[in-house]
Amino acid sequence: MDLAKIEEAVRMILTAVGEDPDREGLLDTPARVARMYEEIFAGLHRDPKQELSARFHVEHGEMVFVRDIPFYSMCEHHLLPFFGTAHVAYLPSDNVVTGLSKLARLVDTVAKRPQVQERMTNDIADVLFTELNAEGVMVVVDAEHLCMNMRGIKKPGSKTMTLAVRGRYESDLRMREEVLQLVRYR
Repeated sequence: MDLAKIEEAVRMILTAVGEDPDREGLLDTPARVARMYEEIFAGLHRDPKQELSARFHVEHGEMVFVRDIPFYSMCEHHLLPFFGTAHVAYLPSDNVVTGLSKLARLVDTVAKRPQVQERMTNDIADVLFTELNAEGVMVVVDAEHLCMNMRGIKKPGSKTMTLAVRGRYESDLRMREEVLQLVRYR
């Protein structure tokens, strides 16, 4: 990541909006923003498939479900955050599973990119389905978008839910409803 170029761009933005990037409160802002971008866009430089490298054989092939995985991402249209929770379910093939933390790492890696929520949801599902050769995958993402809250339509508190299904979850509505019930369960 080109931190010097980010710093230069932030200084230009500050000047363009009528601020003085050399005033006391803003002196270190370009460098802070550059370091922040390095962190929040780290997923651009990581292969999400590698997050699923740990595999284990288990005695059953029942659904694996991890709920309420928090994430933070950036809307590619306005470069404003969207954030919320991801819920990930999959049906192992040949009784092969990955570590539970690997599912959270997958969500984190995919989230740390400029994107739209719809793509993020599908990317998580595609990686999980392909890399684990899962019989089925279902990903539900529930998020709040600052581009809807603080600008434009200005509807704070509104949530967007996206869903991606693969394999058996596409054809078996009972299985899909089971996951949705687990998402709603409190």
